[in-house]
Amino acid sequence: MLEHSFEIIGILRQYNPWWAGNRSPELPEWRRAAFEEISEWIQHPPADRAILLSGARQIGKTTLFLQVIHELLAKGVQSNNILYVTFDHPLLRVTGIDGLLRLWNEIEPAREGVEYLFFDEIQSVKGWQVWLKHQVDFVKKRRIAITGSATPLAMEGLESGVGRWHTIRLSTLSFYEYLQIRNDPVPNIPEAPSLPALFGMSPAWFARTGEEARSLAGFFHEYLLRGGFPQTAMVKNISLAQQLLREDIVDKVLKRDMTALFGVRRVLELEQTFLYLCMHDGGMLDIQALCRSLEVKKPTAINFITLLEATHLIYRLLPFGYGKEILRARPKIYLADAAIAPGVLLKGKSILENPVLLGQAVETAFFKHIFTRYYDQSVAFSYWRGGKKECEVDIIADIGGRYVPFEIKYRGSSVEASDLKGLTAFCKERQVNKAYVITKDASDFGIIELGADIHALKIPAPLACYWLGRSKASSAENYFTE
Repeated sequence: MLEHSFEIIGILRQYNPWWAGNRSPELPEWRRAAFEEISEWIQHPPADRAILLSGARQIGKTTLFLQVIHELLAKGVQSNNILYVTFDHPLLRVTGIDGLLRLWNEIEPAREGVEYLFFDEIQSVKGWQVWLKHQVDFVKKRRIAITGSATPLAMEGLESGVGRWHTIRLSTLSFYEYLQIRNDPVPNIPEAPSLPALFGMSPAWFARTGEEARSLAGFFHEYLLRGGFPQTAMVKNISLAQQLLREDIVDKVLKRDMTALFGVRRVLELEQTFLYLCMHDGGMLDIQALCRSLEVKKPTAINFITLLEATHLIYRLLPFGYGKEILRARPKIYLADAAIAPGVLLKGKSILENPVLLGQAVETAFFKHIFTRYYDQSVAFSYWRGGKKECEVDIIADIGGRYVPFEIKYRGSSVEASDLKGLTAFCKERQVNKAYVITKDASDFGIIELGADIHALKIPAPLACYWLGRSKASSAENYFTE
């Protein structure tokens, strides 16, 4: 690549304007919740590990890195000790990591102190895991942060990665972050230190807080339609936001990443599989029905679903007791963002008029909030079905053997105990005395008895998602259990 060195140097200078004393243009002052964790790991790493910021395309990973870089500069780190590279650029990808580092040292010789390396979309570089292992083990003067929009299957079980990087999984914007980035007028809502603490609140507190939070409902519905991608969240026109989501985010993953990273050639069948999942968002996956409908073989369909999960487009939720009490898994599939299904299926605002579709969108949004908040802790999520009448509980959080069940009932009428037979059955069977019901109306907020010493807390969905996104990171044990 020596004949292209001059061009590569120009690209590096463009991506690293601080070398010339300049600031990256149009960098937002507002920061995502993950900023503090990334910044802390970069400046004061608690262990000799790199950072892997993992998540779907277009959710703000690059912006977070640039914000951390500017904080480092503001604290006095020498500009030529910081290197940012995105391997989305084909010429940089071909040059490779070691080739770029050689050029960097030639044009911007490092001064004394720590070197900070920020690499975007590193999954495009062959052998990056081995390179990173070597750096973490032997080059102590460097602190390295990388991003990936996909998790290559080769990484799974790779011994070189064990203990070498700390993974921060970034989801699409939480509802709270969505409100902040849009600067929408938010009512003054009290914080919830933990969900169990709300069981001690008075009926008057529930009524007052519910009314204060009532205005969140309209913003929440727009959030479900626009989506939690920063680019789509800022678009005023919802139809345009859904078009951007469909064309700039989903299509690029299906048509570019799947081919480049995983060698997928049957892109049309992959797209059809994803469309099928969009039409069954939040539902249990009948793999046999999918295969019959799309006329694909079962191994092919399972491979497609695994790849969609690896590229952060879907979540897969296994049944409660899988591996111990249940041998055959029939997973539930949630899309990475509630707006993906209406965007891909060209539904526009029509889901707001369809109680079934709206309920699916709310369940998807709520699951994303609790899953992405606690993915890195010892919390296992599942769903439950049991009893002769096939009772069901939408989401079960297993926190060190203590079960926290959630049922989503997003509908106009007030939720009564008679509507929660599945939740009641699970609590009795597993001796759980506290459960949660995610409701629709701001007035449907309070405590309901499900049986002897079994209580459920009903929380309106906009308020539940707002609290989950707003409260500072804490252990799930502190937030979900006493």
